[in-house]
Amino acid sequence: MNAAVEYTHRRGLNPLHGVVLAGTFVLFLGAALSDYAYMASYEIQWATFASWLIASALVCNGLAFVCALFGLFTAGNRRRGLIQMLLLLVSFLLGFVNALIHAMDAWAMMPTGLILSIIVTILALVAAWIGFTATVTRKAQ
Repeated sequence: MNAAVEYTHRRGLNPLHGVVLAGTFVLFLGAALSDYAYMASYEIQWATFASWLIASALVCNGLAFVCALFGLFTAGNRRRGLIQMLLLLVSFLLGFVNALIHAMDAWAMMPTGLILSIIVTILALVAAWIGFTATVTRKAQ
């Protein structure tokens, strides 16, 4: 009697890549919520808080892009890696434009700042979703 056992090995993200990818989404989400709070209350502190969150999100987004670039060479599915890199690049560019919009007067940044924050948050969410679900499965006997 022979028994065959199959082991499934899943390889996930690099831990640094996972942290900065999740941080990008959370910081952009915080900026969108701060923009909404500013729209609802007209307290200028919310606009300032959103500006700082966007700046921090851009740093995390840049680091996530670099990690995705390095991960592209070791990834099993290069197509998903390229899509994630493209999403991170577009979210970085739109996030930079959003940072410039938020650098204007607080009254002048609405509603463009809120709309861009929502778009960038959705892009960061899709990039994080692709990054965290892109695992390589290997079967060994």
